[in-house]
Amino acid sequence: MKSVYKLSRRFIHLQRYYSSLANSNADTTIYSLSSGHGKCGVSVIRVSGPRTKHALQTLISPKYEPKARHAYLKSFYHPQTKEVIDKGLVLWFPGPYSFTGEDSCEFQVHGSLAVIAAMLDALGRIPGLRPAGAGEFTKRAFYGGKLDLTEVEGLADLIHSETEAQRKQAMLQSSGTLSRLYDNWRKHLISCAAHLEAYIDFAEEENIEDDVVQKLNKELRLLISEIRDHLNDQRQGEMLRNGVRTAIIGAPNVGKSSFLNMICQREVAIVTPMAGTTRDIIESMHNFGGYPVIFSDTAGLRKQTQDAVELKGISKARECIQNADLILLIADARDLMKHLKVDNQIMLFDYEKAYLQQLDLDADALADKRVKLVANKIDLLTTLERKKLSQIENLLCLSCKEPATDDVQQFLQGFEGLLQELCGQPSAENPRITHARYRQQLERCIEYLNIFLNEYAPDIFPDTAISAQKLRNALKCIERITGHVSCDDILDVIFKDFCIGK
Repeated sequence: MKSVYKLSRRFIHLQRYYSSLANSNADTTIYSLSSGHGKCGVSVIRVSGPRTKHALQTLISPKYEPKARHAYLKSFYHPQTKEVIDKGLVLWFPGPYSFTGEDSCEFQVHGSLAVIAAMLDALGRIPGLRPAGAGEFTKRAFYGGKLDLTEVEGLADLIHSETEAQRKQAMLQSSGTLSRLYDNWRKHLISCAAHLEAYIDFAEEENIEDDVVQKLNKELRLLISEIRDHLNDQRQGEMLRNGVRTAIIGAPNVGKSSFLNMICQREVAIVTPMAGTTRDIIESMHNFGGYPVIFSDTAGLRKQTQDAVELKGISKARECIQNADLILLIADARDLMKHLKVDNQIMLFDYEKAYLQQLDLDADALADKRVKLVANKIDLLTTLERKKLSQIENLLCLSCKEPATDDVQQFLQGFEGLLQELCGQPSAENPRITHARYRQQLERCIEYLNIFLNEYAPDIFPDTAISAQKLRNALKCIERITGHVSCDDILDVIFKDFCIGK
């Protein structure tokens, strides 16, 4: 009985330790405009909290009894003047079956500034109600157990998504694809921790198998392998979320700024016949087939220059290259033609290496970067020369000065294929890491698990209780991702980017 009591206490402790945070603001009711600001056809005002039903009855009628999840056309009255503010739809969502898990409602009114102001003023006159802060509805959904942190961040990404691929990835994450994966690992670690705790407490008193640690080690090695496979994603999810940072580099006057203007279809950068016109980094974001790309036009790279401003620009260009996900190496098509062999073939890798050396760049230092060669100024080639270049595999060709429709279309197709290869396709079967903090915590989780496994190597007899702490630390790393442990500092960062009313 003593052993059963100790085991029960251990599991009760674990259950309390792994429970989600309680909502400290559950006694207040919040309200806010949840639709876009400005004049529109319909605006949505959301209310959430224990006095939501009272707010409904105050604005409609004290005898009004709303029916859950049904829309009704009602007149809304100001609680002090009793004047009609507007006539619109009202929806009632009693907790816990609502977005926040609390009693909630929505007023759908006409989208004039005067109507919105009057509705917000009316709600503010009701005792117990206050305006919502940024992201406070979503925060309450998190504290109420409706969303974990990965789903919250997926929802934020969905709100801020600008391209189709970003929308798909954010929608999958907000629907719980990452949450389910991490929660499965969390439950697995909880099970391992529970078995180890039982082994520590009762190995000498009860009939517990001696090979429990060996079985535990085997399970943890499999878990490490799964997490490593998840980490080995080439940062596809993060690139898709943040945009593929693409550095446009090359020698002076090869057409880097002209390329940026052509892609953006507007004059973003100044173009002149003079070498070294671009000094500072010029950035512009563009949507390519649903993939976000942040182009960075850089100063022309060359080994020798006496211009102090140009030297500063070259220094910034090198820094931009180091931070880029993709490098577009712009070359003069005429220079490229000089490297064609008799059989009309060219080793692009050899040419890129030689060209990088010409630009005073170390090819080995860029080995982990994706470099794509682009041949510009093909309008200066003969028809035969252009045909020869078009036969070179993996080479993008175009003329920024005289862009022909076919050349541009072919370039766009090739570039979109490259982006798809870099970012991949979001899928529910293989959810990707979308935030740097996920990657950091998963890497730390593996570190703790490896320490635990190393301490339980053959012929090593560690302090089991101390080693168990490594396992609990690994578990905390997973829980910091999903929000199952206290993480107020993380919450502040996440919710600061939410808009008021969400």
